[in-house]
Amino acid sequence: MTVAMRLGFLKFGVLLLAFIPDSSSDPLRTRLGSTPNMRAIRVPLDPSDPARTKLGPLTYLGGVRLVSRDLAFGGFSAMRVLGDRFTLLSDRGNIVQFRMGSDWQPRDVRFGDLPSGPGTGAFRNDRDSESLTSDPASGKFWVGFEARNAIWRYDAGLLKGEAASRPPIMADWSDNGGAESLVRLRDGRFVVISETTRPDGGHRHRERVVLIFAHDPVDPASPVAELSYVPPAGYDPSDATELPDGRLLVVNRRITFRELFTAKLTLVDIRGAKAGSVLRGTEIATFAPPVQHDNFEALAVTREGGATILWIASDDNNEWWQQSLLLKFRLDL
Repeated sequence: MTVAMRLGFLKFGVLLLAFIPDSSSDPLRTRLGSTPNMRAIRVPLDPSDPARTKLGPLTYLGGVRLVSRDLAFGGFSAMRVLGDRFTLLSDRGNIVQFRMGSDWQPRDVRFGDLPSGPGTGAFRNDRDSESLTSDPASGKFWVGFEARNAIWRYDAGLLKGEAASRPPIMADWSDNGGAESLVRLRDGRFVVISETTRPDGGHRHRERVVLIFAHDPVDPASPVAELSYVPPAGYDPSDATELPDGRLLVVNRRITFRELFTAKLTLVDIRGAKAGSVLRGTEIATFAPPVQHDNFEALAVTREGGATILWIASDDNNEWWQQSLLLKFRLDL
C-alpha cells in the first residue's frame, strides 16, 4: 500500500469517527476550566507559498491557530469582534474572550460558560450554541441554539440570560440544521439562516430557509418573513455577517472524504428582500487546498480606517486533527 493510500484511509477513518453519532443520544457537556490558558501560533494563508496574500477580493493580513491545554477548548461556531476584543462561542456553550493587537498575542484571556439556556446545561444539546450576534449600542447578545431551535438574549457581559423564545416558525426545523447563522442588521431586524432545513417540506432541496424578524426574535410579537437562500452546490451555510453597505457575507462549508473541509464565501444582497424571495449569492472566495481550509463556522466584520476587515474562524470539532483558526483579511469589493 502506497503512502498516499495510507493517508487516504487515515483521512477516511478520522472523518468517519468524527461524524458517527455518540453512543449516548445526548452526551454530557464538557466545560472549560476555571484557569484560562491559550496561545496563538501564526499561520500563513498558503503553507506552500508563505508570501501569498491574495484570495479573490480578500487580502490576507495575518492569522493564528489558537491552542490550549484545556481539553474542552475549541469547537468555535460563532464570534464577535469589537476593536481588539474578541468573543468566541463554542457549540457546547463555552466562551473564550480576549484582547489581541497587531502583535497577535492574546491578552486578558477569560474562559466562561453561557449562564443559562435550553434545558439544564448538563448535556451537549442543551448548549448547542451555533450562532451569535449583538447590538453595538446596548452590547446585548443573542444566541441561536441549533438542537433546540431556540434563540436566547443575554446581557452585555454574557453573564445573565434575559429572555428566550422557541419561534413556532422554527418548530419543525431539523435538530441538526437549525439557526446556524444569526445576524442583527443595523436597522434592528434579525436574520436567521438554517443550515440544512429546506422550504416546502424539503421539496426545494437546493434552498435553505431564511427568516427575517422585524425586531427582537425573542419577542413573540415580532413579525417574521420567510425567504430562502441557495448556497453553492454541495455546500451548507454556516455563518453570516452584515457588510457596511447592507449586504450579507455568508460562509458555506462542505465536508468530503477527499479534502475534508472546504468553504466558499458568497455575497448575498438582502436589501429590499420580501417574504417569498429566493436569495442567490455571488461566490467571491474559496478556502480549499493549498490555502488554509478547515471547518469555518464563524464570521465577523469590523472597520479599520476606511477598510472593511473580515475575520473568519474555524470549529475544530474538538478533534486533534483539526485546527481552531482565526484569520484576518481586508475585503475589497
